[in-house]
Amino acid sequence: MVFRRWPGPGDGSVCTGPRGMLRASLLLLSLLWGARGTASASLSTAVGRTVPLTGRRYLSIGDGSVTEFEFPEESEGIIVVSSQYPGQGNGTGPSPVLRVTSLDTELLTIKNVSAIAWAGGGGFVVSIHSGLPGLAPLHLQLLDPREAPPTLVEERRDFCIKVSRAEDPAALGTDLAHFSENPVLYLLLPLIFVNKCSFGCKVELEVLKGLLQSPQPMLLGLLGQFLVMPLYAFLMAKVFMLPKALALGLIITCSSPGGGGSYLFSLLLGGDVTLAISMTFISTVAATGFLPLSSAIYSRLLSSHETLHVPISKILGTLLFIAIPIAAGVLIKSKLPKFSQLLLQVIKPFSFVLLLGGLFLAYHMGVFILAGVRLPIVLVGLTVPPVGLLVGYCLATCLKLPVAQRRTVSIEVGVQNSLLALAMLQLSLRRLQADYASQAPFLVALSGTSEMLALVTGHFIYSSVCAVP
Repeated sequence: MVFRRWPGPGDGSVCTGPRGMLRASLLLLSLLWGARGTASASLSTAVGRTVPLTGRRYLSIGDGSVTEFEFPEESEGIIVVSSQYPGQGNGTGPSPVLRVTSLDTELLTIKNVSAIAWAGGGGFVVSIHSGLPGLAPLHLQLLDPREAPPTLVEERRDFCIKVSRAEDPAALGTDLAHFSENPVLYLLLPLIFVNKCSFGCKVELEVLKGLLQSPQPMLLGLLGQFLVMPLYAFLMAKVFMLPKALALGLIITCSSPGGGGSYLFSLLLGGDVTLAISMTFISTVAATGFLPLSSAIYSRLLSSHETLHVPISKILGTLLFIAIPIAAGVLIKSKLPKFSQLLLQVIKPFSFVLLLGGLFLAYHMGVFILAGVRLPIVLVGLTVPPVGLLVGYCLATCLKLPVAQRRTVSIEVGVQNSLLALAMLQLSLRRLQADYASQAPFLVALSGTSEMLALVTGHFIYSSVCAVP
């Protein structure tokens, strides 16, 4: 891979790409043979220049006038650290040792440190690999191994590497499969619309009036969705020591309102469909306030300084996509009862087919994002849906709600709108960071749909054998 060399403070002491590495190699060879000032002007300033020591400071990068250096994201390169410590490179006994530690390994990792020597001095070549954009502080320790234990000669914490955003490629080639650009989504919209109309035919107006008078089930759903589940995500991020971007993606996913599949599962599992539709609508409206609040609180707790943008237009679109077809279904039920009966007959098999299609599509769209996924986030993602189901059912049981409503509250808390979380992450973060954070909502969506399908299958088998509603 070819990397550009980014100008910035201390230009020349950080080298990237084959061209920069070649120049650095030529310079190092010249230094080893005692040559001075014969390499490129920018690099010769950064390496091998003798500067007056201030107190007991022996280490410097470049000419010592700057401490912050710029470097592109997802790149490899070197830093040349000069040392004026007596005995550095004189060949008499063990040479001093430099330890370099990155204090933020998400942004920068240290691959290795090699000692070099030239006439009149010496130094170290530090190989680095950059990750996500941000400011990565460095911790430098110069040790003298001639004593046992080695003596700490100098310690520096003022150097840092600013990992800057690389330009996004103009074309993604085969990555047209990026989920936000997949045309299959638009092909599914008419099918989903018809399915939602069928759900509208299941709405009972009397039940809806009762919910307006006694909204306890809907309040329980809000409590579980926007308070308990984000807290659970934060605790799991701490337990599994997830990187900040991934932890943020998980918390945003668990702070999302109920997904469109929640009332589908309520239908298939014998829940209260009218309550499910009402809870999904109310939680989506509430998300306009709770999502910014949740993201602000947990970003602060994670020491993350990202500004997250709530996709209001997507939330409004979701509300319209719920309200319009559901209202159309209610109208069909009152005006065209025969057509309504036809829709009700096909709703369950049609919903099951859509679930399978959605699961396949989600995997197809997220496969490139999940290519580098690691075990900790997989384990956490697998636990989110069942924990949400358990939380919702326990809350509903505490209020002694009917069984159908308990199931519905449980499903509403356990099934998140992962697409809303994805939209929020993609709008707020840079492309590489957004795709990394998006592993969380994709895993939650995939595991949630798979686990709910298994639950639905088990429910059908159990109901057919034991004749349980």
